Formats: sequence, C-alpha cells, structure tokens
Amino acid sequence: MAESADAASSSLILASASPRRRWLLAALGVTFTVLSVDIDERPRSGEDPAAFARRMAWEKARGALGVHGGWVLGADTVVELDARILGKPVDGEDAVGMLGCLSGRTHLVRTGVTLLDPSGVTAEQALVTTEVSFRPLDAATIAAYVATGEPLDKAGAYAIQGEGAHLVDTVVGSYTNVIGLPLPEVATWLRARRLG
Repeated sequence: MAESADAASSSLILASASPRRRWLLAALGVTFTVLSVDIDERPRSGEDPAAFARRMAWEKARGALGVHGGWVLGADTVVELDARILGKPVDGEDAVGMLGCLSGRTHLVRTGVTLLDPSGVTAEQALVTTEVSFRPLDAATIAAYVATGEPLDKAGAYAIQGEGAHLVDTVVGSYTNVIGLPLPEVATWLRARRLG
C-alpha cells in the first residue's frame, strides 16, 4: 500500500494501517509509504494506557524499520476512561455499552508517536493527551449511532471526524490527536528533518 509514491522514492514510512492517519499525514503534504506491521497489540499486565500507547507506537515503528529504508513514523491511539483502555468494540452490543459509559463524561484520548531515523535510533517520541467530553446520550441516540456501523472499528466506539461528532460536547487539546495523529508535533518533527 502506498500513498502517492512507491517505496523506492519515499523517505518516510508510516507504520500504520489506519486510513485516518494516512489522511492526516497526507494533509501535511508529506510523501510517504504505508507499511502495516503485525505485532501483539495487547496491554501487558499492569500496563497503564499511557505506557501502552507509547510502547505500541515504538513497536510499530521498530517493526517497519529496515523494510524499505528511510525514516519511520509509528503511532498508536487509545481511549481511556477510569484508567482503563476502551478498545474497538467486538460487536454492536459492546459498542452500545462503551457509548453508555462515555455518555455525559470526560475521557482521555492518548496518542503515542515515535519517529525513528534510518539507523533505528529514536529521533522523537511523544505522548499527546486530549480531553473529550460527551454530551448526555439517551438510548435512542446511542442505538441510532451504532446502527450506522461507524463505531464498530473505532477505539472507544466513536469517530469524532465522522457521524460521532454529534456525540461530543467539548474537546480540550489537539483535535487531530483524537482522530489518530497529533499533527502539530509530527509536522514540527518532519519539517526539522526536511521530510515534509
């Protein structure tokens, strides 16, 4: 899979299969190649959400390193409520339950991001956190949203850039972080290295 350029001409690899990250990175005008890596994405025993997001970003980047050469950007986003990770729902019922838990409450969206240089050295690493508050949701609103199918492949069972936007009351911090990639930080890193 490539974003407007093949591996041979790209100096940056995005170690992610997320179409939302591809879209965000492309918005910066960056030429890159997409490489999805197969890693174990389960939290370790006692691992908190912030540490998990950081580790996943690094492991994704490390897994893609050396496949085509060049710089590698890895990222992982988690939705955290009451110090626990809300992953992707397994089915509609699970999505209903997650959205019910988020209703009328504030949760955290954390994205770990790692940039490795071509030799594998960690050039940059960050954890960006955004506070997202949901408006109170009744059962009919939740059911109607779940029926769209949008929540089923999204962490926390919603997409702020899609129909899920109407569930959100306020966002404190980076909006693009909630979508999956904190653009201000990433843009600064890439421009400093003339990668974007």
